[in-house]
Amino acid sequence: MAKKNKSLSAGFSDRTSDIILVAITAMVLFIVAYPLYYVVVASVSNPYDVYAGKTFLLPSGFTLDGYKAVFAEKTIVTGFLNSVLYTTVGTVFSVVMLYITAYPMAQKDLPGRKFLSLFFIITMYFGGGLIPTYLVVKNTGLIGNMWSLFLPGGVAVGNMIIVRNYFQNSIPRELIEASEIDGCSKLRTFIDVVIPLSMPILAVMAVFSMVAYWNDWFTAMIYLGGKGQPLPLVLRGILIKSAASSSQAGLISGGYAELNKLTEMIKFCSMIVAAVPMLIVYPFVQKYFEKGFMSGAVKG
Repeated sequence: MAKKNKSLSAGFSDRTSDIILVAITAMVLFIVAYPLYYVVVASVSNPYDVYAGKTFLLPSGFTLDGYKAVFAEKTIVTGFLNSVLYTTVGTVFSVVMLYITAYPMAQKDLPGRKFLSLFFIITMYFGGGLIPTYLVVKNTGLIGNMWSLFLPGGVAVGNMIIVRNYFQNSIPRELIEASEIDGCSKLRTFIDVVIPLSMPILAVMAVFSMVAYWNDWFTAMIYLGGKGQPLPLVLRGILIKSAASSSQAGLISGGYAELNKLTEMIKFCSMIVAAVPMLIVYPFVQKYFEKGFMSGAVKG
């Protein structure tokens, strides 16, 4: 009987632990997900109701005027296509650069490996700054060229270290040696053995690069000027143009109040328009994300 009571006590303890873990997880999920949900709700609500605290779970004063104002701009489609192009090219370029940098650094017999590691690490803490970097880009003839978005920061050192750790800890050295014994060159081994085995970390790096390039507007503003603007820069321009000014206020019924209302709606709508493409892409690579990131970040 005592043994049975002990078993029941242990079972109750397990259930209690599960309830606590589920409650904590639900609370964390709410804290993380609610801000995004709130922006979605606020984007279709009356801004005055939003700031009055009347909008919490459901839209208040439902309206699509903000989205109409955003998509009324002819440059929105061009900006979207530019962002898709920059994100695609930049992601492929960054992942390729990470792989051809991290794989040699993962080889313990690489000559000068310690010096190269120190060289890369120094760049994480020290940089030339905006003006010297701009002068370098200008003198290499990249101003106004989309490659100015990729080449100056082609290798993200933090990501390179994660990929290097993945190669060192998650791909057996014996497997690489076996392929070379069978007659594969180092390049063939890299393409046919290393890359297929590193798909989880590749997916992680692809997500990191996609998010970075998709959201990057400052680099485009500095190097591209007024042509070839990506979507975030276009949305920024729309938001700036909707800001209050005496000339604009006179063209809108209701004057400054209506203009301010439209500006606030555009602000929330711009967030959604910029975030939705990445939210659509992420679920397709999410299953690789945790496995690849933990394998690359933690020594096994």
